[in-house]
Amino acid sequence: MKDYKINTKCVQGGYTPGNGEPRQIPIVQSTTFKYDTSEDMGKLFDLEAEGYFYTRLQNPTNDFVAAKIAELEGGTAAMLTSSGQAANFFALFNICETGSHIVASSTIYGGTFNLISVTMAKMGIDVTFISPDCNEEELNAAFQENTRAVFGETIANPALTVLDIEKFAKAAHSHGVPLIIDNTFPTPVNCRPIEWGADIVTHSTTKYMDGHGAAIGGAIVDSGKFDWMKYPDKFPGLCTPDESYHGVTYAERFGREGAFITKCTTQLMRDLGCIQSPQHAFYLNLGLESLHVRMLRHVENGQAVAEFLEKHPQVSYVNYSGLPSNKYYDLAKKYLPNGGCGVVSFELKGGRVAAETFMKNLKLAAIETHVADARTCCLNPATSTHRQMTDQQLQEAGVPAGLIRISCGLEDKEDLIADLQQALEAIDC
Repeated sequence: MKDYKINTKCVQGGYTPGNGEPRQIPIVQSTTFKYDTSEDMGKLFDLEAEGYFYTRLQNPTNDFVAAKIAELEGGTAAMLTSSGQAANFFALFNICETGSHIVASSTIYGGTFNLISVTMAKMGIDVTFISPDCNEEELNAAFQENTRAVFGETIANPALTVLDIEKFAKAAHSHGVPLIIDNTFPTPVNCRPIEWGADIVTHSTTKYMDGHGAAIGGAIVDSGKFDWMKYPDKFPGLCTPDESYHGVTYAERFGREGAFITKCTTQLMRDLGCIQSPQHAFYLNLGLESLHVRMLRHVENGQAVAEFLEKHPQVSYVNYSGLPSNKYYDLAKKYLPNGGCGVVSFELKGGRVAAETFMKNLKLAAIETHVADARTCCLNPATSTHRQMTDQQLQEAGVPAGLIRISCGLEDKEDLIADLQQALEAIDC
């Protein structure tokens, strides 16, 4: 489906049924697969034939959905994982080992920040965090001799910063390492980082791709463009024999197009087992079939809500890249011409007390930690995820007590605005 538009790929990509086969992707709910001879199965273990032997590594349902996501992102290979966090870990750990170093944007999702700065640090992998707003000189200064990857988010969660993908790709490639981009918030409908120089793309498919709060999952897509064999000393896991898997050299056997995902599957998924269930993959595909339609409404609602909030006297500021007043407006026009996502953050002038009153009076928007769902959800970090911090600590962390994050769903925008209006009016009562 290479020549089809992305809307068509959302609906029909990844799976083409044969004569008399199921029209919908089948759920292959089986842990194991039968073969007639040991020789047949042996070819699978030797990576000489395609097929399946144990769902912990691969499953047909998962592979159909992964193929669709690869088509959407313009990649050559993809795999599903049990969560977005697992996808980011696999993408980094697939090319990093003890003694490696990562350059990462400082505004990435807190869970990923902790994964890299704490958990991977225990594995002997170091990191330098750099502001996404840095200039080229500052960015290049962050690299070290042992740097093996650059990591960032297209639109950061929840900071909503927009990454200058070309700038980070240029720096990564000048130092001989790949750029890994988490593209969860815009999805490939609104941004395809590979087209701007990214080498690996990850997703928390739990968010907009699923879109209905039904199934946790993640995905990794390889662009197939990074030349691993050009830097064999940097990436020995891909460029030297893997003695844990019959001495295969992934970059030689599978080339640029397949080496990264094959290693990630046969080595990391084999050993760590963070597979997405076939049932969840099926749910994910149902979400993907309407992704191109839903993202239009999410962006429309996000823009309308942001414009309303920016004019309201109770609001100090609004953070949404679709607003001309936003510092990332020009970058968003470049990378996200059709809009970014439906997530908006704003600060109330009345601080913690105002935020508590506002949240208590919401009727349509649900109080949840979730984002990127068909249903609008809202969160005040000071009274939930960050409630252990004082107001001063919140301010220093860039999460003031009066900050509200709202993820605009698919409801009518007038109803969403009316709900926000009545909740804001309650602050003065």
